[in-house]
Amino acid sequence: MSDSSPERADALVLDVWCELQCPDCRTALDDVRALRARYGDRLELRLRHFPLEKHKHAFAAAQAAEEALEQGKGWPYVEAVLERVAELDRAGEPLLVEVARELGLDAEEFDTALIDGRHILIVDADQAEGKAIGVTGTPTYVIGGERLDGGKTQEGLRERIEEIADRLLAGQA
Repeated sequence: MSDSSPERADALVLDVWCELQCPDCRTALDDVRALRARYGDRLELRLRHFPLEKHKHAFAAAQAAEEALEQGKGWPYVEAVLERVAELDRAGEPLLVEVARELGLDAEEFDTALIDGRHILIVDADQAEGKAIGVTGTPTYVIGGERLDGGKTQEGLRERIEEIADRLLAGQA
């Protein structure tokens, strides 16, 4: 989900560097939902993949999220997988296909995408870009050129994002 151009030219972009097997990213879902509710289409949330080596299903989950995006349900899929982080740790890739099926996506195509690796380059590019800008853990946010590390603590992070977003959006008006 790393298309570098915003869907809307006037939308402010919040890059969310995430890993779908990360408990901290699961916790951050409440903040992401609150930001979406507060700003609506004035803020474009853009998922950026940063799978961590310590989570063995994270790379496959990132590829699955890209397939969900192709099938039109990127964020709903991401949220559904994050809600089941502990289960993903135990069940692995079959859970990724099961979640797709539950959301009405083409589960066979999901399975094929995980086998043929059609989304690997997108995930690799996100991860390389993340490393280049100093992302070391997840979640990490980038808004208005400012990097905010949520992997250390979530406390006060949404307020900081809102502060930056409000300032940038006021500057656009």
